[in-house]
Amino acid sequence: MSFMEFKNICKKYENAERNSVTDFNLTIEEKEFIAFVGPSGCGKSTTLRMVAGFEEITSGDLYIDGKRVNDMAPRDRGIAMVFQNYALYPHMTVEKNIGYGLRNMKVPEAEVQKKVDWAIRILGLEEFRTRKPKNLSGGQRQRVALGRAIVKNQKLFLMDEPLSNLDAKLRVSMRNEISKLHRELGTTTIYVTHDQVEAMTMADRIVIMKDGVIQQAGAPMELYEHPVNKFVAGFIGSPQMNFYPVTIHGKELRFRDGSMILLPDEVTARLQGRNGELIMGIRGEDLKLDAESVKQYNDSIQRAVVENAEVMGNENNLYFTFGGSLTVARVSKYEVSRIGDKIAFVFLPGKMHFFDKDTENAIG
Repeated sequence: MSFMEFKNICKKYENAERNSVTDFNLTIEEKEFIAFVGPSGCGKSTTLRMVAGFEEITSGDLYIDGKRVNDMAPRDRGIAMVFQNYALYPHMTVEKNIGYGLRNMKVPEAEVQKKVDWAIRILGLEEFRTRKPKNLSGGQRQRVALGRAIVKNQKLFLMDEPLSNLDAKLRVSMRNEISKLHRELGTTTIYVTHDQVEAMTMADRIVIMKDGVIQQAGAPMELYEHPVNKFVAGFIGSPQMNFYPVTIHGKELRFRDGSMILLPDEVTARLQGRNGELIMGIRGEDLKLDAESVKQYNDSIQRAVVENAEVMGNENNLYFTFGGSLTVARVSKYEVSRIGDKIAFVFLPGKMHFFDKDTENAIG
């Protein structure tokens, strides 16, 4: 049996018109780092709260370490939780905040001190040991919150958007801290975030949710390269995948503005004979402006005028209208284009994704 099993979990609040979580099925292995992601209101935090025991499960069964926990009190589930709000006691020092839960559990003082010293050491909080929360930065406060969780030595960590209150630089730093901590401790972790970059860089597997339903679960690059539907394709990746309404007739792919591409055999094979109106998607890095790519696909060269350019340092994002849709090409830092420049580009046909116009499910 897997370490955790969600079996047809549903959550419906009283007087609500629809479920907040519907038919949630998932298995999690011991020591895995799982990220729940999706837009606001998708049910990811509600699912986490059901795992913690803060929300009742309307129907279905939840197992942790082989035990059905639906009716088990939160304190008996073997979990430690880190919240978006650090919830530190303002009148306590760092070491007292970290050890408070253990003292509440009547753990012998010598053991409390040993565990607190260990947490302070691995989290790099030695010089802040006697400081109170008001004298700490956001990142330091978050590390104290992590310390309070890890000293309990539980089998399962639950993290609910723990980095959302930090600035961009601190978020990157804390992502590394949490990933390193997970490698050292090997504790099974469920991490809720709305930030797909956090999920991609930290998780072993990602669960993407929409309207309370799992859309796809898998390794980060599996979701990036093989999305099961248009929602997943658009949610994972930054900048977002480009989408175009297109018409397919045999090998001919035609855009709304009349532009046309001839598809190679390997792409038409993936379409399995589908013709008519579809949605084509392609990531910004798979639109090529370099001379070698343009030469290779010279029978499918397209043209546009740059409307905006984001200089990112290591790369550039070029925005323009093509095929009736706003398009972004992600190019190298050496391919500098300015607003108003006319560009020639090609699509990498092997990187095209196709979706049913009505269901938006992936084809092939």
